[in-house]
Amino acid sequence: MRKRFYLLSLIFFSFYLNAQQVTFEEYDLDNGLHVILHQDNTAPLVVTSVLYHVGAKNEEGERTGFAHFFEHLLFEGTENIERGDWFKIVSSNGGRNNAYTTDDFTYYYEVFPSNNLELGLWMESERMLHPIINEVGVETQNEVVKEEKRLRYDNSPYGKWAFEVRKRMFEKHPYRHIPIGEMDHLDAATLDEFIAFNEKFYVPNNGVLVVAGDFEMEEAKKMIANYFSEIPRGEEIEVQTFEETPISEPITAEAFDKNIQVPALFTAYRIPKKTTRDSRVLDMISTYLSDGKSSKLYRKLVDEKKMSLQVAAFNMSMEDYGLYVILSLPVGSTELAVIRDEIDEEVDKIQNELISEKDYQKLLNKFESDFVSSNSSVEGIANSLAEYYAIYGDTNLINSEIDIYRSISREEIRAAAKKYLNPNQRLTLNYLPESK
Repeated sequence: MRKRFYLLSLIFFSFYLNAQQVTFEEYDLDNGLHVILHQDNTAPLVVTSVLYHVGAKNEEGERTGFAHFFEHLLFEGTENIERGDWFKIVSSNGGRNNAYTTDDFTYYYEVFPSNNLELGLWMESERMLHPIINEVGVETQNEVVKEEKRLRYDNSPYGKWAFEVRKRMFEKHPYRHIPIGEMDHLDAATLDEFIAFNEKFYVPNNGVLVVAGDFEMEEAKKMIANYFSEIPRGEEIEVQTFEETPISEPITAEAFDKNIQVPALFTAYRIPKKTTRDSRVLDMISTYLSDGKSSKLYRKLVDEKKMSLQVAAFNMSMEDYGLYVILSLPVGSTELAVIRDEIDEEVDKIQNELISEKDYQKLLNKFESDFVSSNSSVEGIANSLAEYYAIYGDTNLINSEIDIYRSISREEIRAAAKKYLNPNQRLTLNYLPESK
């Protein structure tokens, strides 16, 4: 009976995966704004979102933090939305909203009952066309961002590890900074600099508008034309490139954190950008090593040898490069070097042996499940559509990317580990308690 139930579950799951297709329509307005529409009338909700292709990597070296700062600043108000009213308007109309900033883009969205689609479109058009950028807003959000940095980074245990890793892994690329930036850079910036940043990057030809959910297609197109078509096109943005010298010698460093008592080991490798096949292969390797209590590193270091309190491997994939990071927190007096050797042993196995067929199938099932989950809501679909278009250049990856993961072989997993995860290509960072 149990076997039969298991087989039926597999059949159902396979059918569900194969049946899942996200339909969408996309087009460009004359001002360069790319529009993507996904109609789903199963629930009375609609998402309006705009992705601007501007992130931390687009900042000047002495003006870091601008992209993240704008994520806050552009909720201050517009010519037609009073300061402090943005969130009031959203909540009073049954909606919710948020935004986030990455190294490569900034994403804003609202979720409303479907009868408020026009409100969502109007608000995002206001953000694009009529933002109020003045001294009051800049000063207010400067304090907000400073408090965020204090809470999330300066006073948080292990909060500065990403600063320490990035500045050693990148010499030329702005990825050496994290999106929140340096507070003295924001303090030194003039109002004119903030206005110039907005005029350069927050323009229709640098944006992707997504509408997803319960709406009528032709009606939505008319509203979009009404609210967005007259927004002036901005100057074409020159894409900067930064070529890093390959890492060919091991880098060893120490960093100190006043907020911790237990040290941590970080090993980091510079890897290809997220749009590459190899980056996806490395996604699979990180899942194999550390996703869940049955993963290789967790079972070995936490369960069996009881050397680590925590262990993780993850791909920090970005548009131009990626970082592959493995971290561990030791138990008691276990030396970081000993843990590093144990981790290297597991990586060496991947480099020289094919993972088992059982582990391989487990990986495929995990990625298929995650793929389905990521597109199980209109919010997730809207986000995926915007990112696949802006960063990957192929909106239909929302349907086809899983096929790339399915096609990755055990031999490719071994080859990628051999190519990218070598001791002479990495940073070893001992992250230590600061002595008082």
